[in-house]
Amino acid sequence: MTLTIVVGLGRSGLGAARLLHHQGQKVVVLERGTGPDQTSCAATLQAEGIQVELGIPLEINSFEPWRSDLDAVVVGPGIPWDHPTLNGLRQEGVQIRGEIELAWEALNDIPWVGITGTNGKTTVTHLLSHVLGHAGIVAPMGGNMGVSAADMALKIRRGETPKPDWLVMELSSYQIEAGPNLAPSIGIWTTLTPDHLERHGTLEAYRAIKHSLLQRSSLAIFNGDDADLSAHRPSLKRGMWVKAAPPCHDDPPADFWIDDAGTVQAREGGAMFPAKVLAMPGAHNRQNLLLVTAAAAQIGLNAEQIAQGLESFPGVPHRLENLGSTSSADVFNDSKATNYDAAAVGLQAMAGPVVVLAGGQTKRGNATGWLAELKSKACAVVLFGAGAEELDALIRQSNYQGQVHRCTDLSAAVAIAVRATSELQASSLLLSPACASFDQYQDFEARGDHFRDLMQPHMHVG
Repeated sequence: MTLTIVVGLGRSGLGAARLLHHQGQKVVVLERGTGPDQTSCAATLQAEGIQVELGIPLEINSFEPWRSDLDAVVVGPGIPWDHPTLNGLRQEGVQIRGEIELAWEALNDIPWVGITGTNGKTTVTHLLSHVLGHAGIVAPMGGNMGVSAADMALKIRRGETPKPDWLVMELSSYQIEAGPNLAPSIGIWTTLTPDHLERHGTLEAYRAIKHSLLQRSSLAIFNGDDADLSAHRPSLKRGMWVKAAPPCHDDPPADFWIDDAGTVQAREGGAMFPAKVLAMPGAHNRQNLLLVTAAAAQIGLNAEQIAQGLESFPGVPHRLENLGSTSSADVFNDSKATNYDAAAVGLQAMAGPVVVLAGGQTKRGNATGWLAELKSKACAVVLFGAGAEELDALIRQSNYQGQVHRCTDLSAAVAIAVRATSELQASSLLLSPACASFDQYQDFEARGDHFRDLMQPHMHVG
């Protein structure tokens, strides 16, 4: 029997190993770590009949004991697709596969909505899944958030969850790169700004990966308000376009838009419902509303069903999540703002003056828009984490006139921010990191949860 090796005991690796084992394949999991978490995961998998080897680095020689039977190596999105070891294995004739591709092969009898984009994809994923579910369509979400795609496939194929009508899948550039056969029924592209350039090298390479998913989608839906997508419209696959503002006479046609009276309009069908049915703040959420409306309409929902779903949406944790108020200011958790552009969009939705907490592991990108929003809205910026010094220099060079504080971690940052909010009479306190979380947290969710816990003693009750 041929062998598949799964690299890593992360969420994707666990799902992939279990799915392959369920399919009757011989599987070995290699994990470089040897800590308590890895040991516990290994024991669980071994009890299920899956071999696990700990303390094994991702090097060519690590695969030698299994080389005679080795057919494929499966990696999660955290491992670069062009890692030298993976390239070496390819040259030896070993298939390199992404976890997402295993899930696609197991679930491609169910129609997929594949949602990608630099920013906005998580909100659109949550919102579309909710709107469809509210209308009685079973459409769970997964992929780049929550449940791994392979784990979702396993639960469905085991009969542990009912077979869905649709799958609403958030897909990162890493997953698209590792899933060249993914071909959703509907593809949605929310935005494109420079991100993950440490991994992909250039904006052009990053754009091409995103574009490939839309090219393979039966129907493509694009955000016409995004500057990059709009500029590249002539080269993009024909599809549906949405625009939050009414199209001008010289604009390319839009399929869905919001008119001057605030009503969602469809090119085929006319007036649908007031855009205000979605209570989430910010112009970017009007774009998200339209992308979801376009997809839901294609799936078969009418205007009333879509409006009811939008109106009942509770919001997304860590995306401009309103945590309540201190005695003087509203508190928002935007931990998902992991780059400059996402942080700028969050600030645009705020009423100033704002005290902003920013920091973490910095990324390559253009900070111009973010700095402009800080200068416009923020009366104080509290910096924390590994990137605090770099961000401090960036902000001071921009001639920002507000207060700038620097500290080591989020706990200290919250104490300073709460004090500054009171002293400066700020209307809002906003966690908007503009950075990845990996310097001090497992992910942005853990960072946002910690912020929520740290803020709890300061919140106004009653």
